[in-house]
Amino acid sequence: MAAEGGGKEANEIKAQFSTREGVYKLLPNSEYSRPNRVSFNSQGSNPVKVSFVNVNDQSGNGERICFNVGRELYFYIYKGVRKAADLSKPVDKRIYKGTLPTCHDSNALTATAESVSLLVGFSAGQVQLVDPIKKETSKLFNEDRLIDKSAVTCLKWVPGSEHLFLVAHSSGCLYLYNVEHTCGTTPPHYQLLKQGESYAVHSGKSKSARNPLLRWTVGEGAVNEFAFSPDGTFLACVSQDGFLRVFSFDATELRGTMKSYFGGLLCVCWSPDGRFIVTGGEDDLVTVWSFSDARVVARGRGHKSWVSVVAFDHCITSVQDCKALAEFSGSDEDFHDNAQFNGNHERANSTQSGLSKQNSTNGSVTYRFGSVGQDTQLCLWDLTEDVLFPLSRTRTQTNAMSAETGANGNNSANSSLPRSNSFSSSPNSNKPASIVDGALIATGVGKFATLALHEARKERNQEKEHKRNHSISYISNKSSDKLNQIIGARAAKTDAAKMLGTTSCPRMEEIPLLEPLVCKKIAHERLTVLIFLEDCLVTACQEGFVCTWARPGKVGLLSSQNQDNSPSGTVV
Repeated sequence: MAAEGGGKEANEIKAQFSTREGVYKLLPNSEYSRPNRVSFNSQGSNPVKVSFVNVNDQSGNGERICFNVGRELYFYIYKGVRKAADLSKPVDKRIYKGTLPTCHDSNALTATAESVSLLVGFSAGQVQLVDPIKKETSKLFNEDRLIDKSAVTCLKWVPGSEHLFLVAHSSGCLYLYNVEHTCGTTPPHYQLLKQGESYAVHSGKSKSARNPLLRWTVGEGAVNEFAFSPDGTFLACVSQDGFLRVFSFDATELRGTMKSYFGGLLCVCWSPDGRFIVTGGEDDLVTVWSFSDARVVARGRGHKSWVSVVAFDHCITSVQDCKALAEFSGSDEDFHDNAQFNGNHERANSTQSGLSKQNSTNGSVTYRFGSVGQDTQLCLWDLTEDVLFPLSRTRTQTNAMSAETGANGNNSANSSLPRSNSFSSSPNSNKPASIVDGALIATGVGKFATLALHEARKERNQEKEHKRNHSISYISNKSSDKLNQIIGARAAKTDAAKMLGTTSCPRMEEIPLLEPLVCKKIAHERLTVLIFLEDCLVTACQEGFVCTWARPGKVGLLSSQNQDNSPSGTVV
């Protein structure tokens, strides 16, 4: 898989790539896969997913890796940039019949070298709690599919909790479970707890404590992924209806929304400081949304097909003192207009104020994040202060222009900020709506949708046509569900067209358009995993190969490999 193929250079599989910090190199000896290393026939199968957990092993091999390939689930000791563990001796191996594993997550709070609480979601809707070290299966949730019959799309332990976990389904519902409670033998009854625009939260109604504790109904279509904020306070969800919705998790309140440029949103992640959210989806774009400002900051164009995963690189991301932050945090009237929304963002504001108190003169703000897609490409992106905080830069320029104008006695200069740099664009703008923008969303075209409008004609003949169907039609296998979705989609298209040009979905020319720092083809099949670790980054493709890319200067660690004896796996 790692070897470079023939043909044009653009179609070659890259084994290394360069960034400003150095060269990242693929480590073939650190690759994980099925024991026979034969590529998996991925047609019609669920995406390969990878999860990690640290068991705090005193031997130095505390990292554990779990990944699913087809009907199989593997659990290994992960050795990073050193040679991979013996693939014929997994810590645990499970083969399922009748249903396929779709996602998994380990509880980092309770993980030890002797026990790991691993949750596994399945295509038929069940959730299993297993211990891969003890090789035990302790509980099965939604066993009779009385809670939800649709596939599990994402599940995670609630941060800081030993017992609570959240599960998302392709039905558009999320369920909060407690591992200490059982599921009933009859379909659960609910009572409305809270309701808002495009969402409702119901609590379980029963005489005794049982699962689920809560049911969230979010948007239209599947909830494709969700992510908790770094402090666990907020929950970001992306759905097939193309919306990002951010909730206060404990208060179950909607705190902000964003709309994709086109199609469904498939992935979401938070910046390490919780100030920004990045999404990717069927518009082939990565979109950066400011949580505190409730606006789209930038879009990134580099992929030629749907974006599968987005992730921030916490090792490269650096938020240091910069005057832009200090000026931006208290000098714009629009910021005070949003004070009511920002009032509860104490952590983000404390980070901001803390940065403002520093005295460095050459500070900077840089966020590094990556994305992988169905085009088999890996893209790395840099978010810098000139993109994130254009107001302070423009304000300085404007003040200089005003001073110069006053000196020359010229009063005709326009000192107002351009709309693309405004803090909060008004939905009721007098700017005429673009017919092309409306057509792109309303007609559901499969054309490569990442083009800026002024470049669309020039690049029309250079980009390949999408070979994916529009997202609405494949959510469910039931014809009745399809009919309901088609009817709902017609109304949704009209609403989406109305949103274009607002802060929730700005036009392409209204915000900065990022170009990738790196954009390389690294696999033969679509990419489904991107995880940044301290010494490396990890990718995986639908063939079932989990690859490790050493960070610059980390390749030498290969020589320090320890000879460890990993326990033999069992098939269940």
